[in-house]
Amino acid sequence: MQRQRFSDRFRSGQTLYGTFLKVPATMPAEIIGSLGYDFIVVDEEHSPFNRETTDRIILACKAAGLAAIVRVQSSSAANILSVLDCGADGVLVPHVCNVQTARAIVAAGRYRGGQRGYAPTTRAGNFGSSDQATHMEAEDRRVTIIAMIEDPEAIDKIDEIVAVEGIDGVFIGRGDLEAAYAGTDDAPLLVRNATKVVCAATARAGRRIAVLPATPEDAARQARDGATAFILSSDQGFLRSAAMHAHTQMSEAIERSRVDYQESD
Repeated sequence: MQRQRFSDRFRSGQTLYGTFLKVPATMPAEIIGSLGYDFIVVDEEHSPFNRETTDRIILACKAAGLAAIVRVQSSSAANILSVLDCGADGVLVPHVCNVQTARAIVAAGRYRGGQRGYAPTTRAGNFGSSDQATHMEAEDRRVTIIAMIEDPEAIDKIDEIVAVEGIDGVFIGRGDLEAAYAGTDDAPLLVRNATKVVCAATARAGRRIAVLPATPEDAARQARDGATAFILSSDQGFLRSAAMHAHTQMSEAIERSRVDYQESD
């Protein structure tokens, strides 16, 4: 049975689990896909990806039955068009601070009522196998557009941003907000309050919320506040954690064996 589209699952509020991909290789996506994750986010903003590496990872995601979202470098139409033509299931767009930017990223990602460049001979268009009307309609259903809310200015404009037709949801960048509030005595409180404001506005608009939880307890809190998509870590984070755990376990076992051996002498 064919798996439901990511856009449908996200828009309907299903609980989805994903992770960032920061290593420009296909195997992390294949491994993540084999473990039951729903999506990955290719991190073009903060990692050394180019169009070719992103293209290959999107292909690997398709082979692994994993949705591919791309955090683009900026809100430019060229960045958004590039990854959508490669077949990305959606975009995570940084620094959406106002309604003008929200409208611009929707226009860049949609055909109907938008300004997406028409290119049916790409992977997204199944290499020209559909007529124009069919391709355009299918792409507008398929593509998910998520605005990153990570600046104090965006908090002040959040109701206008989430009201823009075509915005499917928001990702609350709590780390960036905390960095923006750094130097104030109440930065953690400001981030918590900003998160509540975003959650309330998003719920009123009928949009969805994605978060990067710090702990299982934090994930549970965010779920209660309305989050439905959870980015759990990154391939780098998983690698570092597993490597650290293995090193600690093995080195402690070896040291214990040496002590036991010396005491038995």
